[in-house]
Amino acid sequence: MKYSLVFACLIVATVAESFGDATIRTGLFERRGVARLGVVLGGAGLLLVYGVMLNLAPLPFGRVVGLYIATLFVAWQTVAYVTFRTPPSAPVMVGGALIVVGGLVVSLWKA
Repeated sequence: MKYSLVFACLIVATVAESFGDATIRTGLFERRGVARLGVVLGGAGLLLVYGVMLNLAPLPFGRVVGLYIATLFVAWQTVAYVTFRTPPSAPVMVGGALIVVGGLVVSLWKA
């Protein structure tokens, strides 16, 4: 149950951060005038959701951050593909696999 709640918090946090960053990027570079401000503020709202959800995850911060980095990598690559049509390259996939494994080690290894 505890890990289900942790995972749920992390999924919401990573999706909110990834889309928040992408939304701000879109606002800065693809919008003008009032639309730019609205889009950037929408992105800022998503980044607020990210910060709240990450800190609601019921694990010590040092352990939750490892798992967060792993889920964030996957979310960023998904958002990059869906939003900007940028597929991950082979080096990104290999490096990402190392990030995911490292995040799992940090979060799940009980010393």
